[in-house]
Amino acid sequence: MSTPRFRSPHVILNPRAASGNAQNLWKSLRATVDRTLGPADVRLTEAPNHATALTEEALQAGADLVVAVGGDGTFNEVVNGFLSGGLPLNPDASLAFCPAGTCSDFGRSAGIPRSPQDAVKAIAAAPVRKFDACAIRVTAHDGTTNTRYFANVTSLGVGGEVCVAAKRNVLTSVNGRAAFLWATAKTLLRYRAKDICLTFDDEEPGHSLRVMQVALGNGAYHGGGMNVCPLASLESGSMDVTVISETGFLDFLRSIRLLYSGNILSHANCSHYRVTSVTATSRDLVAVEVDGEAVGRLPCTAWIMPGVLSIAGTGIVG
Repeated sequence: MSTPRFRSPHVILNPRAASGNAQNLWKSLRATVDRTLGPADVRLTEAPNHATALTEEALQAGADLVVAVGGDGTFNEVVNGFLSGGLPLNPDASLAFCPAGTCSDFGRSAGIPRSPQDAVKAIAAAPVRKFDACAIRVTAHDGTTNTRYFANVTSLGVGGEVCVAAKRNVLTSVNGRAAFLWATAKTLLRYRAKDICLTFDDEEPGHSLRVMQVALGNGAYHGGGMNVCPLASLESGSMDVTVISETGFLDFLRSIRLLYSGNILSHANCSHYRVTSVTATSRDLVAVEVDGEAVGRLPCTAWIMPGVLSIAGTGIVG
């Protein structure tokens, strides 16, 4: 039997992921984890943002690997515990993601196997890679300003509204993609484009646009497989920005096909930018979602942090 590569693996498990199925999944996954990664210290989340605190505690206790078992929201919380002041809390530790939630958009962006069993085996075998992360300073729902990190995609505009609708959707417990599509259609029936000013890399004047959706991509995918930033790379040292300008309801629905096929940049109302920072302001109320979680509204500023995440188990699938 080979010696596990990690000395002190810790698992952060969201038992409510995938409508509670994650905890049952863990029962069949535990033996594979202990065999391939070594005996793991397992902690269960009990409330929103608990995974962030558990990750901080694990790293302070000497963990050299923290595995998030859940969905994209769980992984985002773990990333926020892994980083402090824009740098790793423990530079010698690594992160990993074992998809067990409704969606696995970060997994798609990073090439992580969809099967939890295969994902664990990849963590044990694949080289640790240095990935970028992003920070975003955003206006929270209560009007305060918060800074948080994201590893995959943030969206402004209709995406933020869809995020809220998808969380309240009965389809979420059955199929993440179906829930997102239904929430998108329902939201678009009443949504109107917003006037947003985007300033890239502190260059003035900014771009004043009438916008349906702005995606800030460290990774490529969100919304249950929508390839919203098809040119994004987790190792580029830059952030991809996809802007979908004002368009009609039916035309926006047609663009969903382009999103899933990775051809959204061919849409006539779509623009693409590659930047290291972006500031977005608006006189309108514009919702912001980060890695699938509704976090607040504009104004916000996001910036890239190159190579701050050491992640195991990636690059196995495209």
